[in-house]
Amino acid sequence: MENSGQLLSQAERDISRRDAEILLAAAWRRSRASLLADAGEPVPADVAQRFAAARARRAAGEPVAYLLGHREFWSLEFEVTPAVLVPRPETELLVERVLARTQPQLARVADLGTGSGCVAIALAHERRDWHVTGTDASAEALAVAHRNGERLVAGRVEWLQGDWFAPLSGRRFDAIASNPPYIAADDPVLAGDGLSHEPRGALTPGGDGSSALATLINGAPDHLHAAGWLLLEHGATQAAAVRDALVARGFTHVTSHRDLAGHERITEGHWP
Repeated sequence: MENSGQLLSQAERDISRRDAEILLAAAWRRSRASLLADAGEPVPADVAQRFAAARARRAAGEPVAYLLGHREFWSLEFEVTPAVLVPRPETELLVERVLARTQPQLARVADLGTGSGCVAIALAHERRDWHVTGTDASAEALAVAHRNGERLVAGRVEWLQGDWFAPLSGRRFDAIASNPPYIAADDPVLAGDGLSHEPRGALTPGGDGSSALATLINGAPDHLHAAGWLLLEHGATQAAAVRDALVARGFTHVTSHRDLAGHERITEGHWP
């Protein structure tokens, strides 16, 4: 029977040490801290089997979050499945900017292309008086979002199925936020570690990656109250183009904000 230290060392041949520790701890149903504290402890056969299966899937590029079935975002634990993107730390900046820009106590806020529901739920968690709506074209994604919502902010997010503004006919909001697909269809990153297993339609809209952003910018004024805000996540090289498109559509106070890596990641515009 091998001990945990031996298994972790072997796993480093094809996955990172951190991933190996996380997966072994999950297979053993114990904390990572306790695992590291007892590195010489023999590993039960059933745990070793579960770890071997998870290690093989991770080595094939499957994200750790899918293997665990959950991911932390905004200090909340979200269920994730292959139907939704894995929530990423840089998207927390989108939540921060909506909170900073949206002042009404009873604000109405929409999160378009909500996926796991992480942005909508984080906003509802922070502002109990807001009316938050999350939309997604995917029924499978919306089911994940609904389960997360019921567990984390029960009954405080409205979930609607439909493509972008389609389920919002006649409705206006104080803020509209979105992390849409924005990667170009021929970008090799799509075949890279992790992304190759995530829903392609949530990563790229096709072409040069700009069409979903353009749809949101062009359609948002019909669904914003006067003085409302549109806030968009985008790729690290797209900020200037997004700013230009917002200004051309009539938005003012257009500003981009950098994530922790220093990339311009969120751009916002004010509807006058």
